[in-house]
Amino acid sequence: MSALLTVDGLDVRFGSGRSGPVHAVRDVSFSVAPGECLALVGESGSGKSTAARALLGLAGPGAAVRARALRVDGRDVTGFRARDWRAVRGRAVGLVAQDALVSLDPLRRIGAEIAEPMRLHRTVGRALIGARVVELLRRVGVPEPEVRAAQYPHELSGGLRQRALIASALAAGPRLLIADEPTTALDVTVQAQILDLLAEAKADGTGLLLITHDLGVVARIADRTAVLRQGTMVESGPTPELLGSPQHPYTRALLAASAPRPAVRAPKRAGPVLEVASVSVSYGARTAVRDVSFTLRAGETVGLVGESGSGKTSVARVAMGLLRPDSGTVRLDGEPWSELPERLRRPRRSRIQLVQQDPFSSFDPRFTVDRILAEGIGRHEDRAARARELLGLVGLGPEHLRRRPDELSGGQRQRVAIARALAPSPAVLVCDEPVSALDAPVRAQVLDLLDDIQRRLGTALLFVSHDLSVVRRISDRVLVMKDARVVEEGDAEEVFDAPQHPYTKALLAAVLTPVPAARTPGPPVLSPGTPPADAARPR
Repeated sequence: MSALLTVDGLDVRFGSGRSGPVHAVRDVSFSVAPGECLALVGESGSGKSTAARALLGLAGPGAAVRARALRVDGRDVTGFRARDWRAVRGRAVGLVAQDALVSLDPLRRIGAEIAEPMRLHRTVGRALIGARVVELLRRVGVPEPEVRAAQYPHELSGGLRQRALIASALAAGPRLLIADEPTTALDVTVQAQILDLLAEAKADGTGLLLITHDLGVVARIADRTAVLRQGTMVESGPTPELLGSPQHPYTRALLAASAPRPAVRAPKRAGPVLEVASVSVSYGARTAVRDVSFTLRAGETVGLVGESGSGKTSVARVAMGLLRPDSGTVRLDGEPWSELPERLRRPRRSRIQLVQQDPFSSFDPRFTVDRILAEGIGRHEDRAARARELLGLVGLGPEHLRRRPDELSGGQRQRVAIARALAPSPAVLVCDEPVSALDAPVRAQVLDLLDDIQRRLGTALLFVSHDLSVVRRISDRVLVMKDARVVEEGDAEEVFDAPQHPYTKALLAAVLTPVPAARTPGPPVLSPGTPPADAARPR
């Protein structure tokens, strides 16, 4: 059977810039057959997304792409120009990009976004396009698909945006699907739905190139796996063999970083720093939060989990003072917070800081990292020294100060976002999916960093995440939300070890883990002095 994708000797370089020349992908070869899934895994900046985008002529400006052979659905694409790619993208190959908010047109309704490939390639009659859009949204697990089709991207949660993006990639029925972190923003139950959908497409003969840092997803769906490090393929083979008996030290390090780790508890200090009392929020006729209450003490982490759209991000926005509740109150440091006008909240905003889910959209693309950090550094501090200190805290070096957001990998951008939030030394850090874009080694580093900050400074964390393993790793207490309500709460270990509510049980049952990793004991082999692999410019 002919391969849908053949890559032989792929090489991608970027010219000189602020960061100097970058050799992002070096002599990488692989293939994907109909009905097969190949996973490309590695740390952020390892070259996996660069390789995938190069296959569609999307490596970016200044990229030099070469290959001994590069065939997509039987076509030699090595000499393709922009007009040639238009016949391939969407119809022969569908792309699910990593960042749904950036990938979706903010001025276009979701339904129009999904309809475009069908109109462009004329795969569905014009009269049937509307029904097909609703069907696709329903297939990828979007509730109320007729309503969502009429909405704009900013009106959807991160998980719903990602599902809409997947629907758009499937719209024209491509034979090959390139999925770049397709489940990163999804909770475990919706993740299972999407993986089931991808498995169905694979069973129907669709080839799948999966780019991910989630080895649980790899174990669930990939037939073969290739491991990239600093642009080079270091190991490849059938997924069960590679995960069960990895040969390369780097692969073993990735598996060790993905293994469950015991929770590290910071010392709690007397008195609540954040009090949320009977808060409810509505958006028109839709209730987003209903009667939610909790307290957060200094040095404590409260994990907030639930499906996309369950209301957890709205709770975080209320806590930040970015959204006024319809009823209920929030107190910060024992004083009124939610009911105050913004002019009275502003002098106290340094006490509570936010690490957003999407770091790229939270930065001004014109700013360097130095200027981004300066937004949170006090006027009377030595800004240069403080900026270097903050970058060191999150595992980056001073060489990153002159870079702009588009010159950083996804993992690097998230670490800069955390550094900016830490700049004013807040009492409360509200983390909305702060490690969802990070590979396992960097995720472990960031969680260790947050632990260390709590131990030294007594910072309290409100930690919003769909990743239950991360929540269990870092939380003292957990609140589980469903349909705007808290359905279960309690000590983290009790909730995870003996869940009481059926929904909590369903969430835990849907968690994916790289099961073969249990047969590969041993500590990570990446030494603390080794520069992170995401030091390279991602494209």
